[in-house]
Amino acid sequence: MRFIVTGSKGQLGYDVINELNKRGYEVFGFDVEDMDITDYGCVYSKFSEIKPDAVIHCAAWTAVDLAESNEEACRRVNAFGTKNITECCKAFNSKLIYLSTDYVFNGEGEAPWQVDDKREPINVYGKTKCEGEEFVEAYEKSFIVRIAWVFGKNGKNFVKTVLKLAKNNNVLNFVNDQIGTPTYTYDLARLLADMAESEKYGKYHATNEGGFISWYDFVIEILKQANIDGVTVNPVSSDEFVTPAKRPHNSRLDKSKLAENGFAPLPDWRDALKRFLTDLGEIR
Repeated sequence: MRFIVTGSKGQLGYDVINELNKRGYEVFGFDVEDMDITDYGCVYSKFSEIKPDAVIHCAAWTAVDLAESNEEACRRVNAFGTKNITECCKAFNSKLIYLSTDYVFNGEGEAPWQVDDKREPINVYGKTKCEGEEFVEAYEKSFIVRIAWVFGKNGKNFVKTVLKLAKNNNVLNFVNDQIGTPTYTYDLARLLADMAESEKYGKYHATNEGGFISWYDFVIEILKQANIDGVTVNPVSSDEFVTPAKRPHNSRLDKSKLAENGFAPLPDWRDALKRFLTDLGEIR
């Protein structure tokens, strides 16, 4: 199979390319300087050169707070850029895997979100990713994979931020009323490759296993596994952290559709964190 991977320099794109290479596929990774997804002509030109069997579309505007003051720029990438990718997949009969987010939901309640629950985003980022989903789901050879709380080796993420803060501060405050599950890009990349090898199209949710936690819980486990002592972590409410974009309280995702379609669940998030910290050299 021949693959195009967008967002190749991001956390997920990096691991997806490595996983596909391990499986012996021909992979073409593109980031913004290589292929501007907001330019249909540019996208079509790359597709016509490569004629991909499958596309894993990781590229996105992910600066959630910045999106609030740059709505149209965010929409060009997340919605219309995704439309361009989808139209080219149609033109070349390529499978499409689109990475989406729990932010397409309203973030209320405590029940895990089902794949077909009503989409009701509460911020610009979520709204534009939802619009991207609408373009993708109209194409029959597509997967929509919603993820949350992503961390990986290549690039910035929450785990790296916590490690940095803990080495420079004795007291940290993190919210304990936003609930979800982390997603390790290394594990997710393997699932996406499995999906690309199948024809089990549709909407899925994919995070690591191990139950639901708060950001506060995640921080406690990060410090524990990294053997960082002498740091006090205080649980606080979201009301004490005012940000331009509203965050969901409920990021719980129901992942039962994975097993129903024969896809292996991702490992426990604690195990994923241990492997990640070991890879970073934080655990010896």
